[in-house]
Amino acid sequence: MNHNIENKIDLLSQTLANLTVMVKELGEPAFRTKQIYSWLHEKQITSISEMTNLSKSLRDKLEASCYIPSCEVVARQTSAADDTNKFLLELDDGNCIETVWMEYKHGVSLCVSTQVGCRQGCKFCASTLGGLVRNLTAGEILNQVYTAQRVMGMRVASIVLMGIGEPLDNLDNVLDFFTILSSQEGQRMSLRHVSLSTCGIVPAIEALMEKDLGVTLSISLHASDNNTRSGIMPINDKYDIHELMTVCKKYFAHTGRRISYEYALIEGVNDTEEDAESLARLLKGQMCHVNLIPVNPVKERDTKRSSRKNVQEFVGRLIKRGVNATIRRELGTDIDAACGQLRRNHSNTETNEQAADQ
Repeated sequence: MNHNIENKIDLLSQTLANLTVMVKELGEPAFRTKQIYSWLHEKQITSISEMTNLSKSLRDKLEASCYIPSCEVVARQTSAADDTNKFLLELDDGNCIETVWMEYKHGVSLCVSTQVGCRQGCKFCASTLGGLVRNLTAGEILNQVYTAQRVMGMRVASIVLMGIGEPLDNLDNVLDFFTILSSQEGQRMSLRHVSLSTCGIVPAIEALMEKDLGVTLSISLHASDNNTRSGIMPINDKYDIHELMTVCKKYFAHTGRRISYEYALIEGVNDTEEDAESLARLLKGQMCHVNLIPVNPVKERDTKRSSRKNVQEFVGRLIKRGVNATIRRELGTDIDAACGQLRRNHSNTETNEQAADQ
């Protein structure tokens, strides 16, 4: 835990525009901005002292008023089946988050967290069991990318905001993350290679749409009727399926980006023939893709995954009715696969160890 950052500025969270203002306020020439930015986002250094082409006086100024957030790997699980790597990362305040490295034929995809915990309360998710602790800064989201790349020794090709937390509950910091990630002076990643997964916060989807960023929107749908969805996703009581479908159609019309719908198949809840028919009717005519996910068991939940037979029949019914649907390739099935599970297990282990010491 870093106790020396209180009231200091998180350098990694500063967009180039914000950093320009900060450098000017420090009384430094404008060219220093790109030097600092390059150290942070091209060279991806972890301490201000590494910025060796800056004067010592400027480094001292930065040390006095700024910091680079730390991101320490405290646990790592590597799948023997497919080389998926799941990292548990400790932040400056001692909180932990998860990041998942997934290798595909087209390149590496990294799943990042946007919050410590989550307040949405979805019934099949481990991330929300302890509630929301806090939002991540743009720098803390970005640092997951830089840390994973340092550990693995290669760049990621795409990013999914599908880890711990609801990205649209932290929209301002997520937008700064997008700005820095896509900067030509930094990672230079096209936002067309970024997917954002949301439980369906309608006003925030509209706000994201207006930014015209090219981000792919993934909707955690998981049911096709309000009763079922409200039973597993409390957000549906605030923004129901009709409102959600309306804004998704608007998003596609405005951006031209195909919507992806995530549907976790839960035995006895949303996996019947009638559920497949209802989902096909709901999505009829939409330019979309359904990502069917056999739900990951979480020991604190009573949800059970559908049988392989049910999953295959479900996807077959959707395809037969003209809905583009696939079963998501399962990665890391021999490690703590459920979102938030590694963090939860680590936290429980620490609690048990502390109790044993007392």
